Amino acid sequence: MSSSKLLRGTFILTLGTIISKALGLFYVIPFNMIVGTQGTVLYQYSYVVYSIVISIATAGIPLAISKFISKYNAMGEYALGRRLFKSGLLVMTCTGFIAFLAVYLTAPYLAEIIITDDDLHSTVAEVTTVVRAVSFALIIVPLMSLIRGFFQGHESMGPSAISQVVEQIVRIVFLLGGAAIVIYMLKGSILTAVSIATFAAFIGAIGGLAVLLWYFRKRKANLDNLLLDDKGQLADISLPTMYKEILISAAPFVFVGIANPLFQLVDTVTFNLAMVKIGLGAVSETALTIFNYQTHKIVIIPVSLATAFSLALVPLITRAFVSNDQNSVNHNLDQTFQILLFITLPASVGLSVLAEPVYRLFYGTEELMLGTEVLKMYSPVAILFSLYSVTAAILQGINEQRFTILSLLVGILVKLTLNIPFIERWEATGAIMATALGYAVAILINLVVIKIYANYSFKLIFRRGVLIAGFTVVMMIGTELVYKLLRLFLSTNSVVSSFLLLIVTALIGTVIYAFLAYRTKLIYILFGDRAERIKRKLHLPF
Repeated sequence: MSSSKLLRGTFILTLGTIISKALGLFYVIPFNMIVGTQGTVLYQYSYVVYSIVISIATAGIPLAISKFISKYNAMGEYALGRRLFKSGLLVMTCTGFIAFLAVYLTAPYLAEIIITDDDLHSTVAEVTTVVRAVSFALIIVPLMSLIRGFFQGHESMGPSAISQVVEQIVRIVFLLGGAAIVIYMLKGSILTAVSIATFAAFIGAIGGLAVLLWYFRKRKANLDNLLLDDKGQLADISLPTMYKEILISAAPFVFVGIANPLFQLVDTVTFNLAMVKIGLGAVSETALTIFNYQTHKIVIIPVSLATAFSLALVPLITRAFVSNDQNSVNHNLDQTFQILLFITLPASVGLSVLAEPVYRLFYGTEELMLGTEVLKMYSPVAILFSLYSVTAAILQGINEQRFTILSLLVGILVKLTLNIPFIERWEATGAIMATALGYAVAILINLVVIKIYANYSFKLIFRRGVLIAGFTVVMMIGTELVYKLLRLFLSTNSVVSSFLLLIVTALIGTVIYAFLAYRTKLIYILFGDRAERIKRKLHLPF
């Protein structure tokens, strides 16, 4: 793939990911208004299952399939990829149905692990129902993943990106429409509304699959023409051999993709248990929902930038590493870490400063104090989420992806070990601390591997990191002063006031940060001529 085509394809996938993430964030505002706190509590129990399913589908299978097909297409062995695709359709259909049955049948046992005490508002039966409703998506998702990987392997990113967006739109329309009809028109129960909302994952998957099938039908003639140029030299490669290669390639991507949902799953399973143990079972589910679902969806905003950025990272690092071009490896890693810190550090700190108006805009005034405190503490952890995502992508680039599995398992072990005692001591804050420490250990392992196997020095990153942290501190002080001044006139009890607080303070914080970046020339080092073009378009005075 040419450099320009690579960047174009990466841009398309990145844009699709960002739009999908944005849609997945903003629907929570009307959904929370429809089903209320108890409905949101029930929904978040199924959300972790849904997140793991989607992460496997979007992070593991497509990339592994695309890597396989791209590799053999480059060798002129087009029939090999087509043979894999045809057999994969049957295999993925079967595995999807088996996965659906496994989750559907074990839902009562999963619910008993999560809901263990009568003090909780939700019941085992209710949690069983919502988990079963979301399990239907497993029938479609593996098949959809295979087709996305097939297109990506043929250097066609558009179908994957568009299907992601359509899938999300269909899911959200069905989710909000179904829940609203049950509550307002049919006067049904919260459980029924939430069950419809979780079943929406299946409906959304059908929408995404329909887009992919339409693209395949449209492009089938061109794809068939490639078979006319097939060399046929590797026709004797067996299907088990192909699947083995794919599974080995997919495993690291899957582990990276499900890292965040796995940490959430630990909280889902242990949080209520720990809170009941210290006599706080009555407020446990509310606190869990605020921490593990509501604020998490906000915190993940800066992380989506790092995730999208890492999509472009693997081929760039790989190319330099395979060519033994140490200077290019160092340059790519320098730019990667600097840009990551430059974006996520101020975004995460700014989100922490503006926690109250942000939480108010998304979730209203109910539990505003608790939600604000959790969001303040949780926002900086986004830096660790981003670092893990990018360092794991770098390990892929230097062909040391085996260590991503090791680092994640060690991180999860730290989380499991610390979570219950930390929750018993500090409640939701304790769960956040355990998450931060788990991710910190995993990142440290990744960084050590990068240093050893990529022969990379972190001296420049340390110096630039200190500089960016300094900019962030100055920005934080400025935004804190502006925010406190505005609070003399504006209240977070009002949606309009909260919006004004957020926009004005964020704008001033951005100006402060941009001023420091331009005055020190750091922005030119990171973004080159693009920084100058932005300056001219916005008519910045500095």
